[in-house]
Formats: sequence, C-alpha cells, structure tokens
Amino acid sequence: MIVPTHSGFQKIIDEIKRPLALLFVWDVIVTVAYYYLPFSAPSLPLTLFGSAVALILGFRSTSAYNRWWEGRGMWGLMINANRNVARWAANFLPAGDSRSQPLRRAIVLRQIAYVNALRHQLRRLPITPETLRGLPEGEIAPASARANTANAILDGTGALVSQARTDGMIDTIQQAQIESVLIDIANAQGGMERLKNTPLPAQFRVFPMVFTHLFCILLPFGLVEALGPATPLGSTVAGVMFLAVLAIGEDLVDPFSNTIHDLPLDAMCRTIEIDLLQGLGDEAPPPVLPTASGVLR
Repeated sequence: MIVPTHSGFQKIIDEIKRPLALLFVWDVIVTVAYYYLPFSAPSLPLTLFGSAVALILGFRSTSAYNRWWEGRGMWGLMINANRNVARWAANFLPAGDSRSQPLRRAIVLRQIAYVNALRHQLRRLPITPETLRGLPEGEIAPASARANTANAILDGTGALVSQARTDGMIDTIQQAQIESVLIDIANAQGGMERLKNTPLPAQFRVFPMVFTHLFCILLPFGLVEALGPATPLGSTVAGVMFLAVLAIGEDLVDPFSNTIHDLPLDAMCRTIEIDLLQGLGDEAPPPVLPTASGVLR
C-alpha cells in the first residue's frame, strides 16, 4: 500500500535506524584504530569501486521501479475495464427489463468478486468465502477449488454473456463487444501474474547487496585520513545513502507483496467496488484511505 507523502521524519528514521547504528559503530571502530595504528588507504580504488556500486544500484533501482510502474499501469487498465463491464451491462441489460436485471446484477457482483480474488492471488493470501461474496453460493466452492480462482470467475462471466446471447437478450455484436473487454481484463491479469511469478534474476539481488555492504565496510578506511574524528559522521551518512538506494530497489521489486511499499491493491479494489455498486444503485462502502503508519482504514 502507499502511505501519504507527509508520513513524517520519524517513520524514515525507524526504517534506517538499525543500519545507521551498525554503520556508525563500525566507523567509530575504524577511526579509533586509525589513531592507534595509523594506516593509509589509497583513495582512487575506493572511488572507482563506489562509482561502480552506484551504477549497479541505479540500474537495479530503475529495473525495480519499472516493474512497480508496469504493475500500476495494469491495475489502472483493470479499473477502467471493470467500469466498462458495468457500463456495458447497464446499457445492454437495462434495469427495467425483468429478464436482464438479475443478469446485470450478477455480472457486476462477479467482477467485484473477481478483483478481490485476484488481489488475494497476487499477494499469496488465502481466498475465503468472504472474498467471493459476490458469487452465487453454488459457485464459491468450485471457483475456490480451481488453481486460478480469478480466472474461474472470469470464465463464469463469459459463460453468462454467452447464455444471454443464446436467450436473445443481446446480439452477437454486443457479445463481441463485452468479450473484447473481458479479453482486456484477462490480458491485464496475465501481465500481473508474469510480474509476480518472474522475479528479477538472483544476480540482480545478490550482487548489489554484497557490493553495497562491502563498500560500506571499506568506506571509512578511505575517509579517515581526510576526515579524522569526523569520519564516523561522514562515512555513516554516505553509507546510509547507498543502503537506502539498495532498500528502495528491494521494496519495489515485487509490486504485489503485502507491505507498505506495494501497490495499494486494497484501495484500488475498493474503488472498483464503489463504482460498480453505485452503478447498480446500491449503497457502497467508503473508500480505503492510507494512514501515516501504512495501516489502511
């Protein structure tokens, strides 16, 4: 989920205080050792090493952010496509028709169940009957038994549309229109599953972590001769900057993990639910709002 931009300096300190403390202690040890056992470390190799580490971290952070943003774009498509499903149902299955009204409601409620099931799948959370509350009771167990519950719900929606054409409630052109929207939804789901099931290669995660920590360990040796007693301060600040960039890449690499840094799937699913229920004329729940602590309310 995403916390407000004004989450506060205290939260930032809470996230970095442990590496900050470890770096400071190590820098103090190196500084004290320098005054008892003077040594001289060549600055050029450390400078080259730091530049290489910065390039690696920048490339990794960019790759992680691109994954995060791609996931956000797919969820934007998912929101719009579900609005299109509801609008199609409202236009081609009017509320005044006694035959089409139950079908319209069933399709809309199925899509609410669908996005919530997809949210749970992407976060590797169990799918409960409460998650699928928009489905008829007879479909909850079969859908839950499928390896891909969200896809099972989408298949059922397609079957309802096909049956509506068979019953004469819609024609083949209208069926093709809604099928194109369902295909967009399926494509977006497939893209999300690709991101979730294909992490960055291990080298992108292991090597930057090893090189960054090694650089932070060597950094005070290269600074102590120039900074003297101020080495713990200067080396710690520089080291934390590198560790922060490393952490940013780690936080963004999986946009569907259930942390405060992931995509706000709860809020986006609630947005879809609100739009679709209000389109039916039903009472909708309030939107999900973030707080500074990352707890949704």
